Parts: sequence; C-alpha cells; structure tokens
Amino acid sequence: MRIPELTRRTWVLGFLAVSLVLACVLVIVVPVTRNGVLELWCDATGRACADQPTPPGDDPDVPDWRVEMSPVEAATWGHYVALGDSYSSGDGAGDYLPGTAKSGGCWRSANAYPQRLLGAYDFAGELGFVACSSQRGHAMLKEAGSADSQLDRITPHTSLITLGIGGNDLGFTPVLRTCMVRLPLVETDACTGQVKDIEKRMEKFKATFDDLLAEIRDRAPDARVVVVGYPRLFAAKPQGMYYTLTVSDQKWLNDTVKRFNLQLENAVNQADAAIVDEDQVGSVEFVDTYTVFKGHEVHAEEPWLNGVMIRDLSSGIKVDRSSFHPNAAGQAAFTDRVAERIASGPGRALYVARDTLDNASPDVLAAEAE
Repeated sequence: MRIPELTRRTWVLGFLAVSLVLACVLVIVVPVTRNGVLELWCDATGRACADQPTPPGDDPDVPDWRVEMSPVEAATWGHYVALGDSYSSGDGAGDYLPGTAKSGGCWRSANAYPQRLLGAYDFAGELGFVACSSQRGHAMLKEAGSADSQLDRITPHTSLITLGIGGNDLGFTPVLRTCMVRLPLVETDACTGQVKDIEKRMEKFKATFDDLLAEIRDRAPDARVVVVGYPRLFAAKPQGMYYTLTVSDQKWLNDTVKRFNLQLENAVNQADAAIVDEDQVGSVEFVDTYTVFKGHEVHAEEPWLNGVMIRDLSSGIKVDRSSFHPNAAGQAAFTDRVAERIASGPGRALYVARDTLDNASPDVLAAEAE
C-alpha cells in the first residue's frame, strides 16, 4: 500500500525530532559526544569553534592594547605642543617672550592661548610653544629636520597638540593690504576682485593640510590634535565703512574666513573618522572660533583684536604685521574656546596605547623636553 504524502512527511519530521532528542541527551550525559557534536556544528557553521580566536578586548585575561581616558586625562598625560602661525603665537597680544619680539621673529606672547592653557591644566610633561608669526603650512612640512622645525618638537609622548595654520597660505595679510591700500571710491573691487586667487590657494591648501595632519599623527599617534579655526574680523552686519573697507568688503572678508574654516573642519572630521574606523588611538578635533569676537570686532567699543595700523595718511595706510590680530583679551577668548574643547572632548571615547602610557615616565618626559 502506498503511504500518503502527508503521512510520509509526518514520519520524516517525527524521526528527526526523536534523533534530536537523543542527540541532546548524549550531549548532556557524555562530554566526549558533546564535543563531537560541537565539532560538527563548528564544521557546518564556523561558530563555537574551540580554536577560534577571541575578539580583541573580549578576553578578560588579555588586557586591551588601548586605555580609555577622560577628555582631560587624554590631553594631559604627556607633553603639550603648540603649533601654528601668529594667531597661535600671540602676535598682537603684547608681553612677548624674550628673543621673539624682533624683525623676522616669532612674536610669542605670554598672553597667547597656549601659555594660558598651560596654567589651566596640570600637564605631566612640558609645553613646547613653537607657534611662530608668518608660519605657513607648506613651510612647516618643508622645515622638518631643520633647526626652525615646529614639527620636530613633537614627541611620541605628546598628549595634546594645538594647531592654528592656513591664514598665511591663503595670504590673509596681503589680501587685507590690497583691500585697504586703495582709493575707496575708485577701486571698488579691490577686495572681491581677489576671489579667484583665494579659491586657488584654498584648493591648494587642502593637500597641504592633509599632509600636515598625517605627519603630526605619525609623530604622535596617541595625541589629541586640536585644530583652531580663525575668527570673524567684522560684525555680522557692519554698520558702515571701516576706513577704506566698505560694508560689502567686510561681509566678503567674513565669508572668506567662514568658508576656509569649513574647509578645515571637513578635513579634520575626515581624519578623525578614519581613526574611529580603524580602532586607533588619539583624535583630530576642530575648534570653531568664528564667533569668538562677537560684539568685540575691530570697530567695537571694546575690540578684542587690533585694528589697522596707520603710519601716515600722506603715504597711505600701513597694514602692519599685528593688524587684525587678537589682543590680550582676544587671546583670553581663544583660551576659553579651546579649553571648552579640551574638557568636552570630540563626543566619542578617547583611547591611548597602553605601552605609550607605561613608557611616559617622569624621566622619559624630562629627557624629551630637553
């Protein structure tokens, strides 16, 4: 007699159920059989294999090669190195460090935000204050290995690096000089006529900045690299001319700074995303200082940056080195903004290599600071 299809299917399912019950009993009762079943399961699925490596950090007996730290801890376990141009050196803020206030000098100020940050945090290492007036990003890369190198001040035990760079690569000072040294009613496009040149320089700086971040990361992979942007020089809604600068000129200059900051921020975000994707240590972060002088721009009653320097109207307007640079109050505002970032962190977990921390002894830090 032929077995109906439904009955045959029921018989097969029943046989499999009984077999499964017997297998479970054998697994529980006979350890060797249990291992055999697990081996079969491993062969079939690739899971629960006895020799399968344990994912990093999952084995309590094997410490993670990284150590998670709070934002402040991650910034202060080693040295602090301050890199960059005149906005980071404190040119224009007065009270300059010995030997730096001279023609062609770096004009490093005791009022600059790197010096102020040193007093605000307890760094295990020392401050390498090497930011220098007129510094350019491409020159910073080229000078590596020379006596003037800023990058060579970075050591493997650097925990915090601040970097303010790019303004000189874009030619901010020559741009402002061109804007201002003109007959205001005749050369109406003296500022905005520089758009194409600025765009070319911004595009060229992209590669320079990426290379600079990569070089810094190679030298101090565990460090928090904090990139400091540039401030708006004029009010968001200018009320009138500033010397020879029209309202349109001021708005264009503000917008140029804003676009450059956005370029820097995008590059920083990409660099930090790569760190996260690759489960690496350290960070690359951006500090937005665009509105740090809000209400205290150059034409305010209490400006936080220097205005244009006038020598003699008969010979035109002299746009001096420290014109449109933060004064002591402006540097204090910079300090507050950077300190906020140091305290808050990048909004994600921060890690430092365990070996790096173990090697950052007082003796090692002292030797590196010499």
